[in-house]
Amino acid sequence: MLKKSTMLKRSLFVVMLISCIAGNYSYAEDDDLEHLQVKLTNQWQLIKNDKRHNIKTYAKQEDGHRFRSFKVESTLNSSMKNIVQLLADFDNYKKWYWETKESKLLKTISPTEHYIYMVHNSPYGLPDRDAAIRIKVIPQTPEKAQLAFLIEAVPEYLPIKKDLVRIPAEDMLITLKPISANNVQLIAEGYVDPGGNFPNWANNLIQRTAPYTILVGLKRMLANNQNNAKIDIPFPVYEINYYQ
Repeated sequence: MLKKSTMLKRSLFVVMLISCIAGNYSYAEDDDLEHLQVKLTNQWQLIKNDKRHNIKTYAKQEDGHRFRSFKVESTLNSSMKNIVQLLADFDNYKKWYWETKESKLLKTISPTEHYIYMVHNSPYGLPDRDAAIRIKVIPQTPEKAQLAFLIEAVPEYLPIKKDLVRIPAEDMLITLKPISANNVQLIAEGYVDPGGNFPNWANNLIQRTAPYTILVGLKRMLANNQNNAKIDIPFPVYEINYYQ
């Protein structure tokens, strides 16, 4: 016979578990409801406009894509150099990137091309995901102020790991452009397919929240000067005063 205290603890655990599951489904219902109210097309539609943090997020449903695509825009109060250092510090993405359990550099092909590995937490009840990713940097030039990070999943690059689902698409284009002293415009757009059996409501919820959360994390790291690595940048980075 189980002791009353043990039975009580188990009962409380079950109640908490049911609450979590119900909470997930309530998010799903809200997301599906909004999706029905605002039918996505192949044109960008505004999803969130956070004036406090100066972040706008957008979504669209492209032909041939299983899930919606995303775009996020913001102005970062930092220098180009600090932002590029943070984005190029691949081993520390787990400090700020959305639901990242592991991040590490796998191989450097050139100063502007790298392969990295990431593991992401999945919503409750779904297996975690991992991704092998190629990152190419398109540097600034004396004539061009914009710098870009071209990110593309390469699912065949590594053997599949047990208990993890390989992400077939985690593709993104991040552009940075200095617009004033210590102010940089960031625009990122992309598409993620988590692979495997992944409910539409769960992926739609992630697509709605992840880009925004990533930007908040990036801003927090920059504001608190938490990029302790301060890695050397192997290509030139120019601030706005260079172009004036």
